[in-house]
Amino acid sequence: MEQLWAPWRMAYVANTKEPAKEGDCFLCRGLAGGDDRASLLALRTELSAVFLNRYPYNSGHLLVVPRAHKATLAELSAEELLDVMETVRKSIAALQELMRPDGFNVGVNLGRAAGAGVPGHLHWHVVPRWSADTNFMPVIGDVNVIVQSLEALYELLRAKWGP
Repeated sequence: MEQLWAPWRMAYVANTKEPAKEGDCFLCRGLAGGDDRASLLALRTELSAVFLNRYPYNSGHLLVVPRAHKATLAELSAEELLDVMETVRKSIAALQELMRPDGFNVGVNLGRAAGAGVPGHLHWHVVPRWSADTNFMPVIGDVNVIVQSLEALYELLRAKWGP
């Protein structure tokens, strides 16, 4: 059997052993930092933000997060939840215009047992899908093929959403 290497995934695997605390959460660091490009932070709203997923399931995979470090839906105010959902909608509209996918997967994993890689900071996955994007690689090889660089997608989104 042929092996395909994805050594960049090790950084993700090595950093997901414990729930993220506010001080060591990469989402909070990205929000607090001054270099949005380095953090792949594409959009800030009053109460939420959009990051490109550094370890995407598919081209265009975004993370929509509340700006406050909160782990459960119950912790979000109605205003925060509304802002996040509006930002999910805005993200879908931008990806639809820029990438023309055939559909989307949108979801949130609540807790480590549900698959949350960062269970301390809620985040919604927005994943564009194309009718032909399921091929033998993810099904048989447990490998995703990403056809667009994060930098190229970042530039498209920043041009769409502005500075």
